[in-house]
Amino acid sequence: MTLEPVPDEPAAVATLDEGRALVIADYHAGYEAGLRYERGVEIPSRADERRERLLSLLERTRVDRLVVLGDLMHSIGEPGGAERGELEVLFESLPPALSVTLVKGNHDGAIETWLEGVEIVPGSGVALDGLGVCHGHTWPAREVLEADVVCLGHEHPFVRLEDEVGGSHVEPVWVRGRLDPEPFAERTSDEGLPWLEDGAPPRLVVVPAFNDLVGGTWVNVPGQEFLAPFLPEGLAEGEAYLLDGTRLGPYRSI
Repeated sequence: MTLEPVPDEPAAVATLDEGRALVIADYHAGYEAGLRYERGVEIPSRADERRERLLSLLERTRVDRLVVLGDLMHSIGEPGGAERGELEVLFESLPPALSVTLVKGNHDGAIETWLEGVEIVPGSGVALDGLGVCHGHTWPAREVLEADVVCLGHEHPFVRLEDEVGGSHVEPVWVRGRLDPEPFAERTSDEGLPWLEDGAPPRLVVVPAFNDLVGGTWVNVPGQEFLAPFLPEGLAEGEAYLLDGTRLGPYRSI
């Protein structure tokens, strides 16, 4: 199993035994409607832009499968008209032969009751050959922790970069490292995992959000709280990478 980021995109291609999969996280369909309802902020919908961006990626990568690491939709409860309409148009536009797996995120509500033609798995995740996928809002399932690579979303990782004159801006990043055994040993002591005592723990990849409007965790800013219950304690030697592949080094010291 290999996992390769798509240059300049918050997406990666996994090569599995049964084909290739495009992996994305945090699509947050209907986010603009949510801003209007939750904060009174009016911005034009980017639903068409999101859809075309994803369709272009699918065409470019020629994958057999789409894996969404949770939060396909934004509203936690029943989706409104704009949000549901965005997803219906999106799925009507997907290639007919494409299979879709959704790891259910904390924003996905009862999506399984109305979204058809999609494999929906719990947020704690599943293993796809050697790739463990989960959303990140809860502890990963055992089979995820037994995979070679663990991918999660939910965190929306960013770094804050400062220039020479004191200005700053934020950039989405990938965060990559290995799972630190200690937090997981406390939760799996009755079951055990091979890498808790010997061998290398799985590699961990925190995937940036596909929706570029959503906020996230500024991983290099002291005092920022992570969203996943096992981060940052569960990440050893984590490094940050920009979407263009630039290695920034250990995320804590950027």
